Amino acid sequence: MADFHSVTALYPVGYEATRIYWSLRTNNRRCCYRCTICENNGRPEFVVQVIEQGLEDLVFSDSSPQAVWNRIIEPVAMMRKEADMLRLFPEYLKGEELFGLTVHAVLRIAESLPGVESCQNYLFRYGRHPLMELPLMINPTGCARSEPKILTHYKRPHTLNSTSMSKAYQSTFTGETNTPYSKQFVHSKSSQYRRLKTEWKNNVYLARSRIQGLGLYAAKDIEKHTMVIEYIGTIIRNEVANRREKIYEEQNRGIYMFRINNEHVIDATLTGGPARYINHSCAPNCVAEVVTFDKEDKIIIISSRRIPKGEELTYDYQFDFEDDQHKIPCHCGAWNCRKWMN
Repeated sequence: MADFHSVTALYPVGYEATRIYWSLRTNNRRCCYRCTICENNGRPEFVVQVIEQGLEDLVFSDSSPQAVWNRIIEPVAMMRKEADMLRLFPEYLKGEELFGLTVHAVLRIAESLPGVESCQNYLFRYGRHPLMELPLMINPTGCARSEPKILTHYKRPHTLNSTSMSKAYQSTFTGETNTPYSKQFVHSKSSQYRRLKTEWKNNVYLARSRIQGLGLYAAKDIEKHTMVIEYIGTIIRNEVANRREKIYEEQNRGIYMFRINNEHVIDATLTGGPARYINHSCAPNCVAEVVTFDKEDKIIIISSRRIPKGEELTYDYQFDFEDDQHKIPCHCGAWNCRKWMN
């Protein structure tokens, strides 16, 4: 692994990126450079394919990203100098940057790859990804190969009783003091929500859940009565929600819907945020509240107690079944749990 990273970048085998840069055959023209990382006798091989319309492709390869790009940059710089064009300074161009290996999105993904812990000289920007540190979930049937044979499109019943619960939650912001969160929110609703919109990524991270599938975890210590994350998605009417539910079931797709009130539902199945992965527990550490902000109803996940860093976020669903078909047991792990999920 020592050859497959530097202090500033990781070199994953199979990496491929397309870059646009100045042509080395035609002045004042750009072309496509396809950068690939391969493995050759246990060492990385960096390959750049030059794709230019109307011309034959060129292929360069070398043992480092800087070396292979120098074979391109130097001819380009010389050609531009001879044509009295704006000069290039190859000594200031880094091969890792031209390969795209230092792009933030690429770094974040590369740092989540298995085996990255062996790269001892690499300086992590985002930290080792928690998704790879937690154990894999236990298969409900006891055998992973039998999972496709069972029904997998059960939905997480994210529902709130809009006639009673939402009124109590909305009273939090009208000055009433009959809810446990009024003292926290009554004076700073706007500022807390605005702060939540910009800082929620610092509060949580997605990882394997010990309860079921994926779950949401606290990325830092979260104090009691803190707005953690907003449950977002597409707001649709009940009729549309019913039609979509049937379509999702036919596609054997997991369904993530959360009722706001008697008329509207948030559909997070295809366009939702990470909050949809919060699992159920009979001993939850969060509550879901419907609050009104700028005349719009929002579903906010709020901590009901202090949550230490690394603990999974959970809350207690409201269960409302229309029939008894396809029920599966709750996976919260509580010894006294008697709830079932549809």
